Amino acid sequence: MLGRFPVQAIGESTPWRGAKEVSGVALMEAQEVPTSSCMAIPHGPAGVGAARRRMRTELRTGGVSESVVDDAVLVLSELLSNACRHGRPLGAAEVGDGAVRAAWQVGPTGRLTVEVTDGGGPTRPVPATPSVTARGGRGLNIISALARDWGVRDDRASGEVTVWVVLEESDRHSDFATRVAPPVLDFAVPFDDLG
Repeated sequence: MLGRFPVQAIGESTPWRGAKEVSGVALMEAQEVPTSSCMAIPHGPAGVGAARRRMRTELRTGGVSESVVDDAVLVLSELLSNACRHGRPLGAAEVGDGAVRAAWQVGPTGRLTVEVTDGGGPTRPVPATPSVTARGGRGLNIISALARDWGVRDDRASGEVTVWVVLEESDRHSDFATRVAPPVLDFAVPFDDLG
């Protein structure tokens, strides 16, 4: 079971020792790269894009692989959408006011944990079984397919509900290009009768 998140204080960072010397190139100065981030997002669709951009920038800067960054951004979008659609804002704010909280942390092994916390709602987050023509209901199924693990944590005292997702590099990422190869098209055959 995962403990409370984030483990590190907000704004705290771990020094990145990424300075490398290459012949003919100036020495790059070591810089501080956050290992965790936490932000309040307006309860509604307005802040989702800003949260995605911030996550993408911070994870890339932290050296997380592009495939994991892409998965993390999709997971964050799904979790924020669900929190705004099905959950209340944090605290005593009215729906449409207030905020939800998004947080992510890269662990020492490169494992990425993404969390979104809202003020709770009438139902507990569970994967749905939508019809083929349904316009929604696939978010947690997408998360299940991408995640190493995921779950829901309730804080009964505050009423807050946190959905957490663990992502990490896997074999699924390495063979992606072969699984999504474009079909081979032979345009000569349909146009033989034109010549």
